[in-house]
Amino acid sequence: MPTIRIPNVISYYTDKQTQFEVSGTTALETVQNAVEKYPALKFHVFDSEGKLRRHIYLFVNDVSVKELDGNETAVGEKDIVRLLAAAAGGLK
Repeated sequence: MPTIRIPNVISYYTDKQTQFEVSGTTALETVQNAVEKYPALKFHVFDSEGKLRRHIYLFVNDVSVKELDGNETAVGEKDIVRLLAAAAGGLK
């Protein structure tokens, strides 16, 4: 099964797990299955229409899915899907 990695800051919603195996054949399906495994994660990853939130970025083996086949990028047994949230803020 592919491995999903998430930032420490949202590991509260995954029982403090920052990486875990979850089934899926695409990057998006892997994230959807992670949300099924840890339902509290859903609000932080998907909007009310079930789409990835605008500030969530997916990477497969450290390559942005934007450089691959988007959210439908195929993943295999040994692949790592990384979920990252864009940071905002700074000086005013």
